[in-house]
Amino acid sequence: MSVMVFDSGIGGLTVLREARVLMPDRRFIYVADDAAFPYGDWEEAELLERMTGLFGDLISQWKPEIVVIACNTASTLAISHLREVYPDQTFVGTVPAIKPAAERTRSGLVSVLATPGTVRRQYTRDLIGEWASKCHVRLVGSTRLAALAESYMRGNLVDEAAVQQEIAPCFYEEDGKRTDIVVLACTHYPFLVNRMRKMAPWPVDWIDTSEAIARRAASLIEPLPTAEQKGEIQEDDVAFFTGGKPDVLTAKLLRGFGLKVQAA
Repeated sequence: MSVMVFDSGIGGLTVLREARVLMPDRRFIYVADDAAFPYGDWEEAELLERMTGLFGDLISQWKPEIVVIACNTASTLAISHLREVYPDQTFVGTVPAIKPAAERTRSGLVSVLATPGTVRRQYTRDLIGEWASKCHVRLVGSTRLAALAESYMRGNLVDEAAVQQEIAPCFYEEDGKRTDIVVLACTHYPFLVNRMRKMAPWPVDWIDTSEAIARRAASLIEPLPTAEQKGEIQEDDVAFFTGGKPDVLTAKLLRGFGLKVQAA
């Protein structure tokens, strides 16, 4: 029995890390659609068409028990459609943590740091209308943070000035109050959160939904006996990249996460 964790790049590893803790009896299949990275640059219709076809192939090949779409852009666009097209497959999506942010804020000033694709979605605005109507929620679309996070996770130095420039619009003041919560609405962003804290003009709470996503997925499956009890040998967790074999630095990162690269 396997759990598939899907993202456009390596940001979904933040969710994989939490999911392994909560579902130690499952095999994990990590899929990165790096051939189409970054999703935030795609037009909606083209991305939806790509994802629909891709998931048909992935489900047929891997037959996962559950699919975790560890990408806000992909989830807000496609998850309802994918559930309709593949009704026998269980999907768990990733959406901006607007509800917990609205519950936690004291100043009433919240920023949602996301990709341009997530910012554009009506789904995101509907979440604000439903859960944060009494707050001032600023949507901040970053064009560079996902790529900066990818580069950092591959072992490259972080351009801190670029990080500061990308997060700057999240911080604003109104009627003597300041932003006190920033929602990290992209699974790539937690990899850079320590840099964000360093470059922030004042302290805020940074909300990362990785654990909540993993917890939701775990709640939808039943625990299995251990491999020894089943008399089976546990298969390796694998990583599959749509763009082919990942580069040397990415492969090293994946090994650090205990993933064996599967040829495309």
